[in-house]
Amino acid sequence: MHRCVVIRVSVLALLAAALALPFAAAQPWPNCDISSGNYTAGSAYEGNLLQLISELRANASSLPSLFASGSAGTGAGTVYGLVLCRGDLSSSDCFDCGTRAGQDVRRACNRTRDVALCYNQCYVRVSDTDFLASARNSGELYLISGTNISTGVDVVAYDSAVTRLLNATVRYAVDTSGKLFATGQLVGLDPKIPNIWSMAQCAADLSPALCQRCLDDLVARWWNGSSFPLNGEGARIAGSRCNLRCELGKKFYTDAPMVKLQMNGEAAIPAPAPAPSMVVVPGTMGGKNSSAGKLLGIILPVVFVAVVAAIILYMWNKRNKRRYQRTKLPHRTHTVEDFENIKSTLLSLSSLQVATNNFDESNKLGEGGFGAVYKGDLSGQEVAVKRLSKGSNQGLEELRNELVLVAKLHHKNLVRLEGFCLEEGERLLVYEYMPNKSLDTILFDPEEKRKLDWRKRFNIIEGVARGLQYLHEDSQKKIVHRDMKASNVLLDADMNPKIGDFGLARLFGQDQTRDVTNRIVGTFGYMSPEYVMRGQYSTKSDVFSFGVLVIEIVTGQRNSGQYFAEQHEDIISIVWKHWAEGTIAEIVDDSLGRNYSAAEVLKCVNIGLLCLQQNPVDRPVMSDIMVMLNGDATSSLPPAARPTFFVDGSSGYSYSTASYPTTG
Repeated sequence: MHRCVVIRVSVLALLAAALALPFAAAQPWPNCDISSGNYTAGSAYEGNLLQLISELRANASSLPSLFASGSAGTGAGTVYGLVLCRGDLSSSDCFDCGTRAGQDVRRACNRTRDVALCYNQCYVRVSDTDFLASARNSGELYLISGTNISTGVDVVAYDSAVTRLLNATVRYAVDTSGKLFATGQLVGLDPKIPNIWSMAQCAADLSPALCQRCLDDLVARWWNGSSFPLNGEGARIAGSRCNLRCELGKKFYTDAPMVKLQMNGEAAIPAPAPAPSMVVVPGTMGGKNSSAGKLLGIILPVVFVAVVAAIILYMWNKRNKRRYQRTKLPHRTHTVEDFENIKSTLLSLSSLQVATNNFDESNKLGEGGFGAVYKGDLSGQEVAVKRLSKGSNQGLEELRNELVLVAKLHHKNLVRLEGFCLEEGERLLVYEYMPNKSLDTILFDPEEKRKLDWRKRFNIIEGVARGLQYLHEDSQKKIVHRDMKASNVLLDADMNPKIGDFGLARLFGQDQTRDVTNRIVGTFGYMSPEYVMRGQYSTKSDVFSFGVLVIEIVTGQRNSGQYFAEQHEDIISIVWKHWAEGTIAEIVDDSLGRNYSAAEVLKCVNIGLLCLQQNPVDRPVMSDIMVMLNGDATSSLPPAARPTFFVDGSSGYSYSTASYPTTG
């Protein structure tokens, strides 16, 4: 029987003695990150973990991708996880593998918080840290064959053949399969090695480019000597973002190989036969065929006119259909596949009517430009239901953005989308419920703001920064929020911040730095000058908004957003004057008294002012801001220059936005 060695990446030296187990065994190969600590039996963490695996098992087995990821719980009890089943499995086999993971996850690593379990049929990982926020292939297991290839086989030729097969399988998984999954076979290497079998797979939430990068990295490490012996019969690297496997002799998947190679080149995969031509051009024959030629001379023009008319009618119908669909749910920048990926979160209208008591006014949490938000109880889970105004096209693009973007984002500082409903003209988005509502309802209320001591405020600043860093730098897609403000920072029961409302967000390419629009949307007082004046937006636009938010949190005052010299000074101008004069203590929120860290306040004000520089190039990126926030000394921070929206009546400088149309 084929046997393999399991090697823990994080404690490689400790497990050099190797544990041998058959690939087909029901027992998992575990990767136990002992540095993550342990949870206790019966704890909230354990309950959330079991609930999450159950949900992921059901979701993965019901989707074509056989993949699901998500989180459960709040605060210290939050658990992040994923289930990735082998792409050729049936739904029931995927479900069964998830069931085994739920049974094994606690005992396999003695209740370690960060655990990866690798089976023949699936890979499962759970952790108390948000590994989903990164495209890095963390939680890797190296499964190595304990049996060498037969004596007399050319090892160099074997290595070369395996590499060629793996590369071909990776290309097919990324470019052709549509599922980021492929299997392969190589035949004719040697009479002693009749077949080599392969598999490449990525998590379905990766882009093809990131999938390619992840798998290429695994291929590059395949024969590096430290990970795999050069003469093993098979091996596998399994991680949270991609998997690669190669076996000698025994086929380990069920369907026919998608890629088939031979030693003398790749075997041709039969292509569909070309469709027969609809028009046959007559030859230049005489005699009896001349009358047929005359007849065709009469018929062909008639057929031509009919075809042209049919094409015009088809294009007219198609245009009208697109126009009609745009009134329902536009999708100009997102593909059908995007919406396929989120259909598992589709909820029925009746269930949401029951959850909100038919949208009773007593359950209303608030109302915005696109509709109202209601508190609901969905099968015992508290949720917030955002109900867009019925019968209005306003907010359709915002709805599309939230559906496609938020469903793909997983981070503890981003609000989680629980589901959506598009029935009977209703457009409903369902989010996790945030008991303390939005930051602005507390921060700008004279009594409520007393709940926010300095430690909570600093944690909110840090959490928002962490969430923006994920959007800009660490998520699979680069995302610009475009409406970062206090009302879009929601607070859970422990006052932990989560960024919400992605209706105005925009997706950027990995190499894209900025974009331009003639539709200026957002909230005055938070928008960067290059956006308001020229329609240019980028991640640095979010950095500017973050700077305003930091100043508001320190001072407890709302930035008015009015930039006219004849009016009262805005809070940014006031803070800059006190910063220049060295009297920052005078602008700290009175409700804090003197119960705050002066060094941290100075650091936050410095960071806020750096974010407000007029030139976007001079503003820091969010990863640099996180370094500044976690650093010890304020003196190491760059000095802040005069912020861009500084209003000084004596100089006559002012900045007006009245001429720009807005919808935010």
